[in-house]
Amino acid sequence: MKLAIAGATGLVGTKMMEVVERRNIPFDELTLFSSKKSAGQAITFKGRDYEVQELTEARAAEHYDYVLMSAGGSTSLKFSPIFEAAGAVVIDNSSAFRMQEDIDLVVPEVNKPKLDRTIIANPNCSTIQSVVPLKPLAETFGLTRVAYTTYQAVSGSGLAGLNDLREGAKGEAPTNYPHPIHNNVLPHIDVFQEDGYTKEEVKMIDETKKILNLPDLRVTATCVRVPVEDSHSVAINVTLARPATAEQVREALSQQQGVVLIDDVQNNEYPLAINATGRDEVFVGRIREDESLDNTFHIWCTADNLLKGAALNAVQILEALLKERGEVS
Repeated sequence: MKLAIAGATGLVGTKMMEVVERRNIPFDELTLFSSKKSAGQAITFKGRDYEVQELTEARAAEHYDYVLMSAGGSTSLKFSPIFEAAGAVVIDNSSAFRMQEDIDLVVPEVNKPKLDRTIIANPNCSTIQSVVPLKPLAETFGLTRVAYTTYQAVSGSGLAGLNDLREGAKGEAPTNYPHPIHNNVLPHIDVFQEDGYTKEEVKMIDETKKILNLPDLRVTATCVRVPVEDSHSVAINVTLARPATAEQVREALSQQQGVVLIDDVQNNEYPLAINATGRDEVFVGRIREDESLDNTFHIWCTADNLLKGAALNAVQILEALLKERGEVS
């Protein structure tokens, strides 16, 4: 199997390589791509040295079986169709293709690709960790409404976000965010739209409906950047279609693949971003009834945004395809 990783020197690309190694994804040939600026770097992977190649149209037109793409939206729009035309399955981490009707948007614990096209989109990081616990609730009780409030780590903005937080602690002015993120909270992720929502919030709203295949589901979101390096947290307020108790919600969540329930508030046990970092699972807790709305519940959800929110989910998609095609056991 010929595997390529585009954006291999970035935060998510580096994580993709770590996950490929940790999950023992088999390949015969590996090619690492980056921008011209980063090309030529030497990366040691699984005991072998690889020279990072510049991603060009000619190189993308060569044959690869699978491509893990984490090189940004504009780069993906240009190169993913070239990889696809040359016979590759492209798993793209950007937002470039997510809402195209003929492109699958996949979280392996929730849905499977139909492969009308061989470009598969990796969802937004906060959406991924949210739909994993929403899936069993949709199946067991049905959903009528979801309201998200996110608490997103600066690593979601890449190295630039991390630098703003770290340098801000030294008194330096931000270069990535419009305001300091150190000792601050920014109710602003991505670009504001005319209706006052940001693109990040629109992504969560639209992607949730598509992944769960619930186009009429009422969804809203407020996305917030917090001064945490890694792991996003999401407060999910969900209204169910059929009656349930908090204990029944806990039971449904505890049975979901990829979910870890931590909900013992009497002993101060609940999901924490610091404990989710470096872990593959989605952690949920603080489950309780919302007394202001009928049949509505609060759920606190945390996950590593660079792993389950990005690199791990992409590699899990690859892993599922390899198993379905009999290429791994």
